[in-house]
Amino acid sequence: MPAQHNIDSERELWDTFAESTKDKALEADPVFCWTQYAGHGPGPELLGSPRTALEIGCGTGRALAFLLSQGVKVTGLDLSPVAVKHLTERWGSTGAEFLCAEVLEHLAASTETYDAVYSIFGAVWFTDPVKLLPLVAKRLNPGGALIFSQPPAIPGAYGPQGMYKGGFAARAMYTYRYSYTSRKWESLLLKAGFKGADVQVLDAPEQDHIGTLIARAVVS
Repeated sequence: MPAQHNIDSERELWDTFAESTKDKALEADPVFCWTQYAGHGPGPELLGSPRTALEIGCGTGRALAFLLSQGVKVTGLDLSPVAVKHLTERWGSTGAEFLCAEVLEHLAASTETYDAVYSIFGAVWFTDPVKLLPLVAKRLNPGGALIFSQPPAIPGAYGPQGMYKGGFAARAMYTYRYSYTSRKWESLLLKAGFKGADVQVLDAPEQDHIGTLIARAVVS
């Protein structure tokens, strides 16, 4: 049975998350890191040298703000209106543009194209890649790239993974995370229309800690 996404419920979940991280979002400094460990792993060089970029699932906005400081025209997309409000309050004066929309609906309706689309533990992790990846490919300029990061799959647990929010004795609020092996991600990217894909798991800086899956795929 396929994952049963309820966008209204998921928006409420991410609104709750945005409220819980409001102080962090409003106080965050620009920084670009693909991993969950500060100062570890590659930086924005994985994007190439884009003039325009779209971040899907923009979190605290720190990565987007960093790219803006480097002269990149960046748009942030998020499902949560609360998150977009906080991000606009924090970064709007820098020229950042934030859009509140469901990623599949937005990409299907949009005519905008970008040199790069990226997600740092963001929308790629929480959206069915069979639906998402072809839409991203169509929104990239020739030679453009999709880059995303997320935790690697737990061995033997692949596909959509259900995740409750708020504890197990609370009202049922849940979403899905999509986890696959590196090889499966490469296959999904190529089937979606990308001409080259490289997916690797970067080890954590400490032994026995969770690594980071980092994917980069380009269109012709």
